[in-house]
Amino acid sequence: MIRVILCDDHAMIRRGIRDTLSEAVDIQVMAEAGSYSEVREAFRQHPCDVLVLDINLPGRSGLEVLASLRESDSPIKVLMVSMFPEDQYAIRCLKAGAQGYLNKAGDPAELITAVRTVAQGKKYVTPSVAQMLVENLSTPENTSLHASLSERELQTLLKIASGKRLSDIAQDLMLSPKTVSVYRARVLEKLKLSNNAELTVYAIRNGLV
Repeated sequence: MIRVILCDDHAMIRRGIRDTLSEAVDIQVMAEAGSYSEVREAFRQHPCDVLVLDINLPGRSGLEVLASLRESDSPIKVLMVSMFPEDQYAIRCLKAGAQGYLNKAGDPAELITAVRTVAQGKKYVTPSVAQMLVENLSTPENTSLHASLSERELQTLLKIASGKRLSDIAQDLMLSPKTVSVYRARVLEKLKLSNNAELTVYAIRNGLV
């Protein structure tokens, strides 16, 4: 039996994932979580083979949860499931240590296949992601500027591009406005931009929003 914990901040999304996985006789959903603190508590209370993890969580992001697991040498396999475009996030997640990446808009049956694959210790990627990995290996010099951003910096960029004010971003990420301002300054410097309008244009041109 493959024991799964779901971590997504939207209850309806978790319900959909749970219902999909319940169709598989060899998969059991042990617990659900909506944040970093909740998933840590779920790990303490339930055995887990595979964590189905969303990237966009309140406070600490899914990639930070992933990093925490890798730093602790946890045997739990991680399948990232997100609405974010594969071409911008799949490779980032895989490089960070995820065993697989799946877009939420994909075929529900693909989710079951993905969970079974990563539970076996194998990598799971869609054909489009596999092609991107090949291209990334053959042409690493074409890496976009935003590939150098940290997870917090990328989150800040995306939220600015979506029209959020720094105070709103600080609340979303559970950080101080001063800290968010520091991240914004770093993003501007790394992307060689001057203001929020240019950040928004950059995000749109690069398919980040």
